[in-house]
Amino acid sequence: MSGRGKGGKGLGKGGAKRHRKIFLENVIRDAVTYTEHARRKTVTAMDVVYALKRQGRTLYGFGG
Repeated sequence: MSGRGKGGKGLGKGGAKRHRKIFLENVIRDAVTYTEHARRKTVTAMDVVYALKRQGRTLYGFGG
């Protein structure tokens, strides 16, 4: 049991890592889409802010 108390194993082996990877892939895909639409080759902080906002995770402190 290794001190977890009663209950399940949470996300299991590698679960959180898998979720983080999928989350990052989705954010990066959206940010790159914004960059390509603006005909730029550099992803800006604002592209990432807009990508996060689109997914419902507003990030404050970077403009926009």
